[in-house]
Amino acid sequence: MTIAASIVQGILLTFALMVILMPPFIQLLRRFGFGKRIRVEGPGSHMVKEGTPTMGGSLIIAVVGGAGLLLEWLTPRFFDPSTIPPMLTLLAVGALGAVDDYFNAKTGEGIRIRQKLLWQVVVAVAIAWQIQRTYAITGVAVPFIGAVALPDWAYITFAAFAIVATTNGVNFTDGLDGLAGGTLIFAFVAYMIIALLNPLPQPNLAIMCALLIGALLGFLWFNVHPAQVFMGDSGSLALGATLAVMALITGQIMLLPLIGIIFVLEVGSDVIQIGAFKLTGRRVFRMAPLHHHFELAGWDEEKITLRFWIVAVLAAMLGVTFFFATLVNR
Repeated sequence: MTIAASIVQGILLTFALMVILMPPFIQLLRRFGFGKRIRVEGPGSHMVKEGTPTMGGSLIIAVVGGAGLLLEWLTPRFFDPSTIPPMLTLLAVGALGAVDDYFNAKTGEGIRIRQKLLWQVVVAVAIAWQIQRTYAITGVAVPFIGAVALPDWAYITFAAFAIVATTNGVNFTDGLDGLAGGTLIFAFVAYMIIALLNPLPQPNLAIMCALLIGALLGFLWFNVHPAQVFMGDSGSLALGATLAVMALITGQIMLLPLIGIIFVLEVGSDVIQIGAFKLTGRRVFRMAPLHHHFELAGWDEEKITLRFWIVAVLAAMLGVTFFFATLVNR
């Protein structure tokens, strides 16, 4: 079986599983009271979403994990140094997100930010150390410049920061129906292409990207406006961390701020808003993260999501183009 066929089959498999399993999963979430609590300080238009089932990301994780085990059974060696770290990241950070979703649904208060951040840092450092040791990485590839040497400790610190930053960037983006799911799909497509065309191809990593793409497409079937289910922290935190780990393993982590430009803008807008308010007492945006600013400016939710998707597509295409240019210039 060719790698192209495996990728197509992987996308179709996880998409089909999500479409089949999500309706009973939504009913299960409703039965056990896992409904979204909407923040009163958010846009007033969001109050109609109160009680919508959340924790949909946990099904994405289960489907991708199950599909990975099936591939390992059918074609041994699917789990290799390129797929084990992102799969472990998906599970470890997904567990944190699921606990946060549980407490949020039951008490209205999730895990404290400091506790959540501590768990993210522990997982990020452990995965960064494992990647550095497995691949004996001594630097990072900078587009059009080449490899920049880094001591082991500096690379691990940088890699852990990238994982935590992307984790929270995706989490901040998950504020509108379909927004995080769609932008993640484009980012995973970009890294799937990069994994295939790397000087040392990583076909199993590309297949894992395909499993995630299919699962996200299936999730979007139910998450586009008006959403029947939300991703929750179990999905946004886990998928953000996994995206960063894949970028590290392909050696193209420096392209992630471009490929994931929406995540950068979302978390950046929040940092700017907080910083400006503390320094000057004034706000730069009507509300942060950025998608709320456009909501309060009068944009429809669907328009914001689609326009952000367009930016994400262009950014992913540009990131892959830069990757091609780097290969040509070697």
